[in-house]
Amino acid sequence: MVKHLRVDREEKYEIVEKWFLKDLEMIDGKEADTDNPYFDMHFHKVYNLEAYSCASKYTFARTLNKLNEMYLKKDLKIVNFDDTYLNDDSIWSSNNRDCLVLMRICFYASNLLCLSLCPLS
Repeated sequence: MVKHLRVDREEKYEIVEKWFLKDLEMIDGKEADTDNPYFDMHFHKVYNLEAYSCASKYTFARTLNKLNEMYLKKDLKIVNFDDTYLNDDSIWSSNNRDCLVLMRICFYASNLLCLSLCPLS
């Protein structure tokens, strides 16, 4: 864990605590269906953390999962996260996720509009 400090115009980062990925047992996103930056990391002790944003929380979880798959290949539990945002193969997990969500909503809206204009026989 890193602490961010701003001294005058200079930004500094101080290492506050270190953990090993092999000791991580579970990441708990707390609430999968709300925009919530809080999450818990379960080691020998549970650490309550707050990310900068919900998007950064998901990015952090994806990164830890990817590192685990590459190096440890252990069963890392990631709970209370929306799976569609965690998987890299999902359309929602790209870097420009907001545009893709908006495009999909527009696509569905245009389909509904076309269907509503079709005469019933």
